[in-house]
Amino acid sequence: MIPWLNIYYKLRRGSMKLLKNIISVLFSAILLLSTSNSFAIDKLHFVIGGGAGGGWDGTARGTGEALTKAGMLQSASFENMSGGGGGKALAFMINTKPANTILVQSTPLVLRSITRHKGYVKGDGVLSYKDVVPIAGVIGDYGAIAVAKNSPFKNFKDVVDAYKKDPSSVKMAGGSVRGSMDHLIGALAFQEAGADPNKVIYVPYDAGGKALAGLLSGETQILSTGLGEVMGARDQVRIIGITAPKRVSDAPEVPTLKEQGYDVQFVNWRGFFGPPGMSSSMKNEIAKMLGDVQKTPEWEAVRKRNAWVNIYNPGDKFVKFLEAQTVEMTALMKKLGVI
Repeated sequence: MIPWLNIYYKLRRGSMKLLKNIISVLFSAILLLSTSNSFAIDKLHFVIGGGAGGGWDGTARGTGEALTKAGMLQSASFENMSGGGGGKALAFMINTKPANTILVQSTPLVLRSITRHKGYVKGDGVLSYKDVVPIAGVIGDYGAIAVAKNSPFKNFKDVVDAYKKDPSSVKMAGGSVRGSMDHLIGALAFQEAGADPNKVIYVPYDAGGKALAGLLSGETQILSTGLGEVMGARDQVRIIGITAPKRVSDAPEVPTLKEQGYDVQFVNWRGFFGPPGMSSSMKNEIAKMLGDVQKTPEWEAVRKRNAWVNIYNPGDKFVKFLEAQTVEMTALMKKLGVI
């Protein structure tokens, strides 16, 4: 071979090898860059104002599960902070203003300000949704009345008949304090049946898991809670009525209170709040993520097993909803004699 041609081929082979190395390095860099930027928010810490097994617990953990499995969030962590019907967790958000942290809440956040429930802050301040940053409402959960599998009560009429015969024979469990959402669901049902809701014995527990245990142990005869909280316990309980306008497709065997002659309809929202001072950009990013995840199969799997209703309600729309609910719930609680 001509010497200079041999040199040319060697240089060409070296150039090609060098080019391949450059392409490989560039491809790796692009892949790394796209991976590191694939999460709008890398991690979120969920603060839960009640114990394990409750509606707040299920909503926070279910949302974190869907976000991470759908690839929208790199990691999610959870912290149960029981106390004061959610007041301890609310005060924690207000007083410490933790970064990358959101609080799960629901209708009781509105109720606590209506009933003037004192929180865990110094002075006489009453905590409400106005003290934190509303991000978005995400789901609705119908109320449910449940009994143990071996209970003699087959429907809500059986419960009403037993109560009218001997009011002390029917104790109602709930996963939070008197005047909470669990209490109101049962009170509404008894009022519709012609009973005095204030005379119904209500036994408060720290979150749904303990309330369920109280029912199964025989400490109480019925459980007033959210449908999502008992969907996973249907091998242990019988759900004898829900506050939906019609039967839900995720649990078609469960009767409504309405079809039994007790026109009680109510859906409890659940959503997320940030600490005071959370930036608008962070709030909007989280709100968008909570809306986008509802379009994924990962979210649908979580929603279906809990029989939730999607009610995505971000930002200012969420605030207006909370303002309107404050008016509605004030009227309802006056009607029930709670305030």
